[in-house]
Amino acid sequence: MRTFLTALAAAVVASSVPVAGAAAPDTLDWGPCPEGVGTGLECATLDVPLDYRDPGGRTIELAISRLASANPEQRRGVLLTNSGGPGGPGLGFPAALRDMGLPRSVLDSYDVIGMDPRGVGRSTPVTCDLPPEYRSNIPPHALDAADVAERAGEVAEVAERCGSSRTAALLPHITTANTARDMDRVRAALGESEVSYFAPSYGTYLGAVYTTLFPHRSDRFLLDSATGPGGWDVTLSRSFGRGFEDRFPDFAEFAAAHPDYGLGETPEQVRATYFELAARLDARPSPEGIDGEQFRQLTFGNLYYDAAFPNLAATWQALDTGAPPPETMPSPENYLASQLHVICNDSDWPESVRTYQRNVASDRVEHPMFGAAAANITPCAFWPSEPTEPPVEITDRGPSNVLLLQNLRDPATPLAGARRMRQALGDRARMVAADQGGHPAYLYFDNPCVDEVVTRFLVDGQRPEHDLACGSGPA
Repeated sequence: MRTFLTALAAAVVASSVPVAGAAAPDTLDWGPCPEGVGTGLECATLDVPLDYRDPGGRTIELAISRLASANPEQRRGVLLTNSGGPGGPGLGFPAALRDMGLPRSVLDSYDVIGMDPRGVGRSTPVTCDLPPEYRSNIPPHALDAADVAERAGEVAEVAERCGSSRTAALLPHITTANTARDMDRVRAALGESEVSYFAPSYGTYLGAVYTTLFPHRSDRFLLDSATGPGGWDVTLSRSFGRGFEDRFPDFAEFAAAHPDYGLGETPEQVRATYFELAARLDARPSPEGIDGEQFRQLTFGNLYYDAAFPNLAATWQALDTGAPPPETMPSPENYLASQLHVICNDSDWPESVRTYQRNVASDRVEHPMFGAAAANITPCAFWPSEPTEPPVEITDRGPSNVLLLQNLRDPATPLAGARRMRQALGDRARMVAADQGGHPAYLYFDNPCVDEVVTRFLVDGQRPEHDLACGSGPA
């Protein structure tokens, strides 16, 4: 999955220079942040164990930021954040949340804390020395079983690159569980007995893991657009096919309502245009080199936000008419590499090529728009390290202090996964489901139902007594 803010990710990952304010273990010496991280922030670093089974051994560095409450009398604690991904930098995320409209009452209630997770950005980074043509960890569309087999050879090489890179010694230890342990070291360094938390997307799994490992150090946990309880595993990967189908009608309605794009006069015609363009580009890529695989991928990525619909429609129009399409920004290598480290280390992926061939054949029929991509093979099938510990089992043990938010038509973390997370957390959680599309749910929609519930929870600790259904925000 992409981070909450793609542009923010690109800006922060671009440099891995040390952060001002290096500190002794278990203390934070706040100082200026590196240029471009965000206004109004202070930054520091914290050393943590690379391997928590060997706490006195090698350490790595975490880069941490703070957006301090401007109202000490109202401040009630700290709000740890994660921007998603995995692989997403989080150092500038507190400032981004403020600029996106995080309510003043929330900003006054907390010092908002950001962090580049282990392996990412200005924390000790990892690399796989990926070639420029490697663009995404979401697999490409597979036309048939032979395509899957060919892809297997390509991703086996990617996995080998990760295992032989200059940061290979870090590889087994870049996991969600270890990142959660890092978060608890940050909590201790901040001098707090407990922390609150807000994150979208993959960050929901990280939050669920933290509050499972450290239930009584968890205050108010807001998880927006939840993965399933297994994080980004093979189940979530395959669910992208379903998420695409759930979300695409929103874009189809937009395109049909704007006939100047020439994509179809009805949503059904827009859907037909998708298949026509994909097949045409499979046979003959555009002059800029966009083939059917890239067309499907860029369509999936632009279904996250309603605000991306005009750009997506213009791209389709350009590809349909032969005009140059708008340029797209490739994901930084560290983002892709650190993401691979987490998702491949977190769970035991199938290793048989035949398994992926069967999954592709099934999902091509069940979810024809994107299922043959979502079910395709990834580098995790050939990962050079076995998991260092079993996956953290998300359970209902602990205080009832979690609020889940979920759009009904989310392309990246579909509703079914959020429901499984809700079930795993049991009475620890309540879920608010909003009748809108996109990823994530909070701060991107003017939806009073969602906004009021979230603010009340973060500021006053109040949650709905039962799961809640919200309508859509204003058009």
